Amino acid sequence: MPNIKSAKKRMELSRRARSRNRGTRSRIRTALRRVREAESSEQAEELRRQAVALVDRAAVRRVLHPNKAGRIKSQLDRLVRLRS
Repeated sequence: MPNIKSAKKRMELSRRARSRNRGTRSRIRTALRRVREAESSEQAEELRRQAVALVDRAAVRRVLHPNKAGRIKSQLDRLVRLRS
């Protein structure tokens, strides 16, 4: 445990950010899984749009590295394209 006040504050802020980031990553993983398990190509396209929005938001907030976000979006595009 930190003894210095600023270190205690930083630890609490890090804990909150970690909790927020974990939730964001979980939502992204769920969205990606739904795209992969979509029943039809139309449904997959709609779910892909929702997943891309989540990924973009996470990249802007630096939860994901921007290059990783681009890679995920590219993989989703290819998956949906092959499906139709």
